[in-house]
Amino acid sequence: MPKFAANLTMLFNEVPFMDRFAAAKAAGFEAVEYLFPYAYTKEELTLALKTHGLEQVLHNLPAGNWDAGERGIACHPDRVAEFRDGVGRAITYASALGCPQVNCLAGKIPLDVNITDVRNTFVENLRYAAGRLKGAGIRLLIEPINSFDIPGFFLTRTGQAIEIMDEVGSDNLYLQYDIYHAQRMEGELGNTLKNRLSRIGHIQLADNPGRNEPGTGEINYPWLLKHIDAIGYTGWIGCEYKPATDTRAGLGWFAPYKL
Repeated sequence: MPKFAANLTMLFNEVPFMDRFAAAKAAGFEAVEYLFPYAYTKEELTLALKTHGLEQVLHNLPAGNWDAGERGIACHPDRVAEFRDGVGRAITYASALGCPQVNCLAGKIPLDVNITDVRNTFVENLRYAAGRLKGAGIRLLIEPINSFDIPGFFLTRTGQAIEIMDEVGSDNLYLQYDIYHAQRMEGELGNTLKNRLSRIGHIQLADNPGRNEPGTGEINYPWLLKHIDAIGYTGWIGCEYKPATDTRAGLGWFAPYKL
């Protein structure tokens, strides 16, 4: 049976962030993920996980100035040193939190930079990060994101991600397959999940349109979740969606899957 992690950046946002761990546990989740841990101390977060008996399954590498609209810096040739410093910071947090994997957001294509240089920078940064993280026992993920929600994002399609992963050539680099982003860019969800299963380290979900909870849009989630289970995916599925109303009110879809 599929197992689900609450994305605390988006779920239970009617309460302060540090209260969302308790809310997730009360709702029946056994694991959590969120965008970034860096605004809080490792000790605060570790205590929250331990207190509520939760597993942390994912967070992102530092991704630049998020509030200013940056969505990653891994493809920016002029910010390699900043990116590599962020890898060390992510290792420190993930190790303390028992988090087995971190996601690298490629970022938006920088202005006035040759696209070949952008790609080469991303590849070299991934080689560096994958090696550093492997030494710490942490997997590295990359995530294609649709170009409607984030215009100009460098990594947008599954095939592009696989090509880059092959070029990096690391056995510690995996695909984060976000069903919502994939539906917007390419569809063909069932076959892609099956054909790329060995390369997928993590799955996230939301429905489309709206990026709300399963059952609010066009994706046939009852079929797709059975399919994910049937093809042998054993990892966590992160619930990275915007609740259509109140988080708890929209959890009816989750009831059959509580562990």
